[in-house]
Amino acid sequence: MDRIAAEFSRAKDENRKSFIAYLCAGDPNYETSLKVTQVVLESGVHILEFGVPFSDPLADGWTNQCAAKRALDSGITKKDVLNLIRASRVLSAKVPIVLYAYYNQIFSQGTENYLNDCLEAGVDAILALDLPPMEAEDYLATCERVGMKTVFIVAPTTPGNRICEIAKASTGFVYYVSREGVTGVRDSLETSLPRKLKTIQENTSKPVVVGFGISKPSQVREVAEIADGVVVGSAIVNVIADHLDDEEAMLSGLRNSVRELSEGVLL
Repeated sequence: MDRIAAEFSRAKDENRKSFIAYLCAGDPNYETSLKVTQVVLESGVHILEFGVPFSDPLADGWTNQCAAKRALDSGITKKDVLNLIRASRVLSAKVPIVLYAYYNQIFSQGTENYLNDCLEAGVDAILALDLPPMEAEDYLATCERVGMKTVFIVAPTTPGNRICEIAKASTGFVYYVSREGVTGVRDSLETSLPRKLKTIQENTSKPVVVGFGISKPSQVREVAEIADGVVVGSAIVNVIADHLDDEEAMLSGLRNSVRELSEGVLL
């Protein structure tokens, strides 16, 4: 059983859902990012999502755009991202790692070469953020050939007839974006979330996780009642941004924040 399937099976056995933490790889620099990753892995995360720093992150809100800029300004390269993943795999052999990337980052380097490099480093799945599965025939064939799991997004505006296609193309899990727009902290969840999620679940037996805008333990708990996993990104990245001049406070704040947030997935 692959690591992703094993995690969702383990969550069911342990009467919980999966807590997924997003980090921008290399934020604010390689050395600190490695320490941040270790703290997050030790603090209750079940799946780790690494964003690959990109100069044009159209789907990301201000928080994650700034994180990517900090990483790029520090000189982070693809090699550094892969080394960070290798180090993370040493820290945890069982936590699945999902790479959050834009398709240009994959295609421009040769899809098969990119996927093989990621697999060798320890990546379990890739979320190609701006690649719809209806236009991903070659990419999907390559992922299947090399053994890389895929994650695709269902949005609030996704027509019902496309949900089945997206679910079929997602071999890791389905990612439901809980609101329109870009990533970022929100004060409340969309009232349509339960209805939208039910529609997806009626069209697939694969795990469905929810992200974008979830920032409080109460929101994590609310989503965990109806989804298989909960993604928190900006709220975690904000802790890094708030303590750039005090690494000790940054790591302490992350430890407390992730522990508190991850408790929300316990049923």
